[in-house]
Amino acid sequence: MGILSASGPGIDDAPVTGLLGPIGGLPGVGTTLARLLAEACGGPRIFDLLLHLPERVVVRQLVATPAEAPLDADCVLEAVALGHRAARSGRSLRPYVEVRAEAGGRPITLRFMNGRLPWILKLLPPGEPRFLAGRVQTEGSGGFGMMNPQVAAQAGELPLVEPVWPMVRGLTGRRIAAAMDQALALLPDPPEWADASLVAQEAWPAFATAIRTLQRPAGPLPALPRRRLAYDELLAHQVAIALVRRRQRDRPGRAMPGTGALAAKALAAFGHEPTPGQAQALAEIAADMAAPRRMLRLVQGDVGSGKTLVAVLAMLQAVESGAQAALMAPTELLARQHLRTLEKLCVPAGVQVELLTGSVKGAARKRVLRGLADGMVQVVVGTHALFQEAVVFRNLGLSVVDEQHRFGTGQRLMLARKGQDADMLVMTATPIPRTLLLTQWGEMAVSRLEGKPAGRQPIATRIVGQDRLPDVIDRLGDAMARGERAYWVVRAISGGEHDDSVAAEDRFAELAARFPGKVGMAHGMQDLAVREAALADFAAGTTQLLVATTVIEVGVDVPDATIMLIEQAERFGLAALHQLRGRVGRGSRPSSCLLVHSTALGEAEKRRLLVLRDTEDGFRIAEEDLFTRGGGDALGARQSGLPGARLLDPREEAEEVARLTHLAHQDAALLLHRDPSLASPRGRAALGLLALFGHDTSLATLDAG
Repeated sequence: MGILSASGPGIDDAPVTGLLGPIGGLPGVGTTLARLLAEACGGPRIFDLLLHLPERVVVRQLVATPAEAPLDADCVLEAVALGHRAARSGRSLRPYVEVRAEAGGRPITLRFMNGRLPWILKLLPPGEPRFLAGRVQTEGSGGFGMMNPQVAAQAGELPLVEPVWPMVRGLTGRRIAAAMDQALALLPDPPEWADASLVAQEAWPAFATAIRTLQRPAGPLPALPRRRLAYDELLAHQVAIALVRRRQRDRPGRAMPGTGALAAKALAAFGHEPTPGQAQALAEIAADMAAPRRMLRLVQGDVGSGKTLVAVLAMLQAVESGAQAALMAPTELLARQHLRTLEKLCVPAGVQVELLTGSVKGAARKRVLRGLADGMVQVVVGTHALFQEAVVFRNLGLSVVDEQHRFGTGQRLMLARKGQDADMLVMTATPIPRTLLLTQWGEMAVSRLEGKPAGRQPIATRIVGQDRLPDVIDRLGDAMARGERAYWVVRAISGGEHDDSVAAEDRFAELAARFPGKVGMAHGMQDLAVREAALADFAAGTTQLLVATTVIEVGVDVPDATIMLIEQAERFGLAALHQLRGRVGRGSRPSSCLLVHSTALGEAEKRRLLVLRDTEDGFRIAEEDLFTRGGGDALGARQSGLPGARLLDPREEAEEVARLTHLAHQDAALLLHRDPSLASPRGRAALGLLALFGHDTSLATLDAG
């Protein structure tokens, strides 16, 4: 069981072991049904099926006549079909079957949209009583009707309380219900893994009771059972992270204290003292690297907070200790931006820096690979090319990963394995709120950069509709006449790409006609040389307006750019909008960001844009984005959604989600403090919990880095 066997007893004899078996092992579930169920519930295990919670519950009232049916509510009544006819509806001429029927002595008309007459005749034979489930509607002249009712020969086939599960094609509610019955029969009442006083305080039902209540509801779905299960998932996540962090603290590493000589030369070339936030982060990193254990630290900070300088000085500490350092970026554009910074700071210190990306080929690639293998290349910056099999380091001491959210855990691990007990430093320009720190990043020590370097300007943000675009372009022309430079960002590259998004190529053509010779274009489908030339022309002032996609979100630094215009801004994530806005405000002149939205703007979209307008605090923006879109799962492969979001009720307030996460964090810490080996009854129950939520295998991967 991976890390479980190293941390305490195994779970082979745990009561929940039977739930880890395949859905196909349930009586009456064949191969095809097992595949459909696994697709619907997101996993192949019996436990995955038990966690496939109903999205709603249909509550029906048994009535004798249509007149007794409740308004806007479901009911069950007995009826007899009298006559059938095929028909077509309205201008669309959609086919349907109409059935004249009688229920409790009152006439009622049944309509089956897209139904076929032979099938309806078999379903409702004339003169034979059948039970109908659905909603009764009143029609003209005091008549009644039902649209697409469910039909059954016996009343018991139409339960008065029926859960409705999310479906996939080929699956029916009855097939899910039958399989669920078999799974519930295997559900044990395991020992309690949550703190008993907390369970009592929250008035939560037991784990198994919560599942049974939700899968076999007696009425509308209650909140407490689902909240209990969401807590269990969060607790499993927190215990797993705590185990990894404990092993991380205990595992041996290498001491790289450095001398400070190279860092001093780099700072002299930089020309400014580190900010207090940078100095604090550097002190934490230096202490970690000097200690004889492996460093695993996250440096998080807002746009423009100075993370790159921190990374460079950390890499120089590794070089001072006789080791090599590598910096991995998600795109070649960002890697080359880092290369320019590294050359500016490292070369004056006498440190050899090289670039390794997919475009570095032939003799140049061989030279870099040879330098890494013999140690002559002390610092390398690159993309995914860094962890390819052909890349061998002589002595990799520090791996730095930038924009971590764009890499999977496996990719981070592949780079870490290039060095023996190499330290790991992860950077992200996406600010991370406390809730996500506790969940996704709990296995790392965290350095948070507050504030921005001196000289950064505030950015005035405004929201305007697409119908104001002609006025916006006029004002943009005035700004360009004053010598200002602007970005114009859109989502798509070419027209008709996948939706009605404005295309870079179309907008470029229009603006280039309006401002001849002053407009450039940059997007991800261009050859690297073409895109680099467009960016260089914009940086030099040869062009004043750059039409671009999110390819400029990171790795582009033009201090003279003062205007950021983002078209169809409501279609971007808040984090992306904040990153794009951070491309301006980097010089000494006041800057502005214009969020241009489509004509039809929903309330939720408007609220998100207002958050961005009203604050430059990336942490507040990230909190909003986290609960709107989710933040992925560091212990698995999910790149979006909150850890625990599978079971958290989407209607829960953000404050409640944060509260549950914090409770799980505290409970996990308390459990491992009292029972480090998880050998107590509660500890053994927690081992079963880890296995249920899949952390018995994922822990080994995360533990490795």
